[in-house]
Amino acid sequence: MAGTYNRPSITLELAQEIVRSAVAKAEADGGAFVVSVVDESGVQKAFARMDGAPLLSVQVAHDKAYTAAGFLMPTDGWFDFIKGDEPLRVGAPTGIDRLVVFGGGYPITVDGTVIGGIGVSGGHYSQDMEVAQAGLRALDGLTGA
Repeated sequence: MAGTYNRPSITLELAQEIVRSAVAKAEADGGAFVVSVVDESGVQKAFARMDGAPLLSVQVAHDKAYTAAGFLMPTDGWFDFIKGDEPLRVGAPTGIDRLVVFGGGYPITVDGTVIGGIGVSGGHYSQDMEVAQAGLRALDGLTGA
């Protein structure tokens, strides 16, 4: 149909599998995290708040997933992207609603197309990154993932 386009999106089944994989990693490490998976538009598709995970991590995890899906790049890439550009360094974190510029958010990509994002919060950002990467391993075996 003229005036429209198709955009692939993550399924509920895959989103839930990614959350399960991330939670399994967090449990194995003994941590309590929040895991959020959004679709390609940044709308939350699957979610888990592990027992004991900090309340504020709910919003942070969702914003990490939103940032990753919306800008098609991991959240930890933002720091290097803006650090040498004074207007971006000062303006982006305060001027772009829900932007997160530290690790724990990744785009979810299949066949070279971003179909969603994952965000994890609850530990140091390096731990959040490990849990999110474990969630992304649920993509292993998918075509072109």
